[in-house]
Amino acid sequence: MKQVVQNYKSGELAVLDVPVPGCKPGGVLVRSAYSLISTGTELMKVSEAGMSMLGKARSRPDQVAKVVQSVATNGVPATYRKVMGKLDSYTPLGYSLCGVVEQVGSGIDDVKVGDLVACAGNEHALHAELNWVPKNLYAPVPDGLAPRHAAFGTVGSIAMQGVRRGEPQLGEVALVIGLGLIGQLVVQLLAASGVRVVGVDPDPVRCELAERLGAAACGDPASAAVEAAVAELTGGHGVDQVYLAAGGGSNQPVELAARLCRDRGRVVDIGKCRLDLPWNAYYEKELDVRFSRSYGPGRYDPEYELEGRDYPIGYVRWTERRNLACFLDLVARGSVDVEPLVSHVADFDDAVETYQRLKDGELKAVAVLFRYPEQKEEAGQAQAPAVTVPAVPRSGRASAPARAAKEPVRLAFVGAGNYATSMLLPHLAQREGVALSTVVTTTALSGANAQRKFGFAEATTDLDAVLGDKSIDAVFVVTRHSSHAELTRKALLAGKAVFVEKPLALTEDELAGVLAAVEESGNDRLQVGFNRRFAPLLQEAGKRFGARTGPASLRYLVNAGRLQHGSWYLQQGTEGSRFAGEGGHFIDTASWLLQADPVSVYAVAASGNEDLQVVLRYPDGSTATISYVTTGSPGFPKETLDLVADGKVLRFDDFVRAAVYDSSRKRWVSSRLPKARDKGQNAELAAFVKAVRTGGPMPVPLESLVATTAATLAVQAGLAGGAPVTLARAR
Repeated sequence: MKQVVQNYKSGELAVLDVPVPGCKPGGVLVRSAYSLISTGTELMKVSEAGMSMLGKARSRPDQVAKVVQSVATNGVPATYRKVMGKLDSYTPLGYSLCGVVEQVGSGIDDVKVGDLVACAGNEHALHAELNWVPKNLYAPVPDGLAPRHAAFGTVGSIAMQGVRRGEPQLGEVALVIGLGLIGQLVVQLLAASGVRVVGVDPDPVRCELAERLGAAACGDPASAAVEAAVAELTGGHGVDQVYLAAGGGSNQPVELAARLCRDRGRVVDIGKCRLDLPWNAYYEKELDVRFSRSYGPGRYDPEYELEGRDYPIGYVRWTERRNLACFLDLVARGSVDVEPLVSHVADFDDAVETYQRLKDGELKAVAVLFRYPEQKEEAGQAQAPAVTVPAVPRSGRASAPARAAKEPVRLAFVGAGNYATSMLLPHLAQREGVALSTVVTTTALSGANAQRKFGFAEATTDLDAVLGDKSIDAVFVVTRHSSHAELTRKALLAGKAVFVEKPLALTEDELAGVLAAVEESGNDRLQVGFNRRFAPLLQEAGKRFGARTGPASLRYLVNAGRLQHGSWYLQQGTEGSRFAGEGGHFIDTASWLLQADPVSVYAVAASGNEDLQVVLRYPDGSTATISYVTTGSPGFPKETLDLVADGKVLRFDDFVRAAVYDSSRKRWVSSRLPKARDKGQNAELAAFVKAVRTGGPMPVPLESLVATTAATLAVQAGLAGGAPVTLARAR
């Protein structure tokens, strides 16, 4: 098998062929699926190995003291041979991974061959294809948790143990100094505990990431903004706890901790930073300085780690293994989100190059994963080679009954948030032949406001009563993303035509549930709010571009921008990723322009933010690249699109201008700017109302809606697996 090793004397890194470890009693043999590079601890070790002998001595005075003691005991020659022999040996790297149980040793009854487990330990969870792991250093991975996310288990346990040492309580305020991998996890764990967090890091990208993941405010340690945020959140008293998650030789973290901590506050050291405590500052506030030792109780105890002797839960509630299991559960339930921390996924064979890029600063990363070959799909590995595009059931009818000519189409709205009240209801309230019957909201006041502004006949919080009202023709679902699929399913089963804002579904199971409702009810009257294909300027540009004979290349830049702190769009654990919520818009537009549905998806994410590159491939060889970015300038147009084929180019700029160039250099340019950006909502609503009134086909075929939804889901699967995802059509 292969394993990553380092020679501490020369600094050499290598991927060596080494013997497969035996499966001893009291543990399991695990084939690695993903292992995590600790960009703090491991890079420090790699950097030290590249130093001169004097540099190594200066960086490890504790080891120098041992050498001096050995000289006194054994003499210079023997000590020299011992030290050189140890330095000139290969040592392993790694301590956090997820893999598949390949063999079970005697005495193990909690896992079986084929199970997915997260593993810990710098002797047992190495960057190697196979590892033997004792019982107390692995934990089963919860169902549905991707292996690449479970690979964070050990590092998550380190962060969790640090938080436990701080003893946070609801309503407290904490300061996290250092927003690397451990610091980002500490921020999320504290936020999940009901603690308000201020983060400190000189890197603005890491500060922005921490704010997206739950911090109330973040900034440079020298910035007055950090002290101002602490003063505002604590009423000037100072934070209750400080978590030192920084490394390096500066004494600034402990000095900042003393300045911003309240009287008798707690300072917890998790990282390895300089700790020259300013005596007066710590004495005058009587600060409680605590150390957090690695993954939790049991660490460095050979009877616990190697012999499997657990500590009774009544005496030691949180051990290494219980911390590991707890962290995996938090990630599986969405309370902690590790996906935004993944800066890079490298093939295991490229390990040496990856370490070198990290060391040289070429690869700037929060977390880097190694992906191993021969992962077993039956164990739940997340490489996701295919996402199924479900077959659309036949409804058994070509159309719905037409309405009487003078009878209005009666509509109900489920949800009356910002999008519904700004982009949909203003158009419908003015449309002839439409009656706004009922608005359903979770709070009475929001329903009353919508009723007053748009003239609904009734406002209610009773969804079942609306679905049972036979006079209502169509239901609009304009709620938070996590509820779309279930509300759509219920409305279809009630026999209503449904207009649901994107996304239709957040998971394959949700999409299958919607289609099961179509099959059960025979009702396929469904439209998803993909409005851009209805935009008048884009429609005109498409006509001017005309038919094509060869494959096309499409580039779509979406300058999405940053969301305000606190936006529910950031609740990825319940509402899905930001792209899952709105990416269907852009996939649908590309598929409409290319007149086909995609057959594969490849997605990659930028380091430390939500920027994505999504490449769609179509049956005729056409491709569409969607660049979805959140870090661009707000002064640049939000959406720009180029379509190239057959010697022609279509250029579309943010719904305000368009142009078509042909091979003879002639071109069409939109003659005048529109009064406002028309993204197609009005035309889309007109088409939907007409279909409901006449009983004709829905504006967009159901097959297309399903294909776009499946492609959007495939983006997340592709990010998790790091490989192209095939969109397999069900038969």
